[in-house]
Amino acid sequence: MTSYKELGLVNTVDLFKKAVSGGYALPAFNFNNMEQMQAIIQACVETKSPVILQVSSGARKYANQNLLRNMAKGAVEYAHELGYDIPIVLHLDHGDSFELCKDCVETGFSSVMIDGSHLPYDENVALTKKVCEFAHSQKDYVTVEGELGVLAGVEDDVSSEHSNYTQPEEVQDFVGKTKVDSLAISIGTSHGRTKFKPEQCTRGPGGILIPPPLRFDILAEVEKRLPGFPIVLHGSSSVPIEYVEIIEKFGGKLSNSVGIPEEQLRKAAKSAVCKINIDSDGRLAMTAMIRKVFAEKPDEFDPRKYLGPARDELKKLYAHKTVSVLGSAGQA
Repeated sequence: MTSYKELGLVNTVDLFKKAVSGGYALPAFNFNNMEQMQAIIQACVETKSPVILQVSSGARKYANQNLLRNMAKGAVEYAHELGYDIPIVLHLDHGDSFELCKDCVETGFSSVMIDGSHLPYDENVALTKKVCEFAHSQKDYVTVEGELGVLAGVEDDVSSEHSNYTQPEEVQDFVGKTKVDSLAISIGTSHGRTKFKPEQCTRGPGGILIPPPLRFDILAEVEKRLPGFPIVLHGSSSVPIEYVEIIEKFGGKLSNSVGIPEEQLRKAAKSAVCKINIDSDGRLAMTAMIRKVFAEKPDEFDPRKYLGPARDELKKLYAHKTVSVLGSAGQA
């Protein structure tokens, strides 16, 4: 049994309280390897932003749970080395079983998500409550995120063909029965780089897809029913067109890519939304730079020479998100 405090990590309780009252959202950046983690910590130290390091079940399988735990500990020490001790959370993204959440709690995670949104309502309540009871009973309180509503799209092991908006009339009952610390809701965000089908969008100059707006009416109703309660948005990458164009210029095929406009995310971050998940944007930035290096230097085979530029671009992206989108810069 490893407590997250032994690793220098924190849970989300105080961070979310501060974010809700301060009108900003914490960045929740997914990572799978060293370069992604370095870029996240560099950007958040530079902008003095708290950060949530997110690990999916797929990332645990890919990188090994023991290595990931020690990378999180290393992230805390790295931030200190860079000169500013930002608050860092290690969070399980889209946990799909009690056993997985339990294992993460026991191996140093400071926060876990149990995603029972695909289950019938009563089963979602029962599963989420079970995880909360275990996580909250630890010597060092581990925070739990639940979910109501289903996001469309594909991300690692999470896949859904259709989305179902969160029903505001369910949120009070769900939070009251489960005792979750935060709630992920569905208001039109989506997993992956194609968050909407072309027929759901309009076309801007140059044929650029313009997505439908988020359902801020649902968000407002949830806030009304759960005043001050921490709300989470998943699937909130903006899918920057510049990265899509670089990838396609150098041989990639990413047709119909479309994300969530950053101005809508900034609006959401000023509400009770205090955690915004961003994964696909990082994947696009990294892939764009790697493809560029390979195309311009076909004789290059040193991983440092293509992962280094990818890491630099990731840092630039993450810093932009904390400053201009989430409003979390200067809040550490």
